[in-house]
Amino acid sequence: MRKKRILGLVTMLVIPASFAFAQDGASKARPDSKAAATKDNGSSQTDVPAPRPATDSPNYLIGPDDELNVSIWREPDISRSVPVRPDGKISLPLVNDVQAVGLTPMQLGAEITTRLKKFIADPQVTIIVTRINSQRIFILGEVPRAGAYPMLPNMTVLEALSSAGGLTAFAKQTKIHVLRVEDGKQLTLPFNYKEAVHGQHAEQNIVLKPGDTIVVP
Repeated sequence: MRKKRILGLVTMLVIPASFAFAQDGASKARPDSKAAATKDNGSSQTDVPAPRPATDSPNYLIGPDDELNVSIWREPDISRSVPVRPDGKISLPLVNDVQAVGLTPMQLGAEITTRLKKFIADPQVTIIVTRINSQRIFILGEVPRAGAYPMLPNMTVLEALSSAGGLTAFAKQTKIHVLRVEDGKQLTLPFNYKEAVHGQHAEQNIVLKPGDTIVVP
C-alpha cells in the first residue's frame, strides 16, 4: 500500500514537469521560426526591380537629356543611372566620358564594353533608355494640359491629344492642325478630330515627328 502511494506521488510530480519542459521547448522554437520568416521577408524586400524601358525600339537613337540605366553584370559600383548631357556624352567610372547621342542603346553598350575590357574581364553591359527627353512634341490651345510632351515611338496625333487629357468643351474639333518644319519651311497639316475618332480619313492621324506642334483652336 505504501509503495503505491509513493508511485502515485512520483507520477504526479513527473507529468507536470514534462508538460512544463515541452511548453518551454515550444516557446523557444517559436521565436526561431518567426526570425526565419522575418529573414525570408527581409531578403525578398532587398530585391531591386529592373528599370522599365521608355522604348522597346532597338533602332532608337539616344538624344540629349535622355536618361539611361547602365548596368554592368556583377559590377554594382560601376552600374548607375545617368543623364545624357547637352554635349551628348555620359560619364561613368573607369571609362570617363562616352559619346551617347546618335547611338542606339546596343551601340553604346558595345562602346562601353570595349573600354571596360582594359579593367574588367569579359564585361557584360546593358543599356536601357528609362526616360526620353530629347524627342518632344508640343500641344497648344484647348486641351486640359497644354505643354511639351515626350514623343513616344510611332506616336500619332490622337495619342498625343490623349496624353494632354483630350479636348476641352470649347475646342474646335474640326479645325485642329499640326505645325511641322521641314527643310526650313513650316507646314500646316489639318486634323479633324471628329472624323479621326470615328475611324474616318485615318491618313490624317499622322505619326508625329520631334518638334511637331499640335494646335487646338
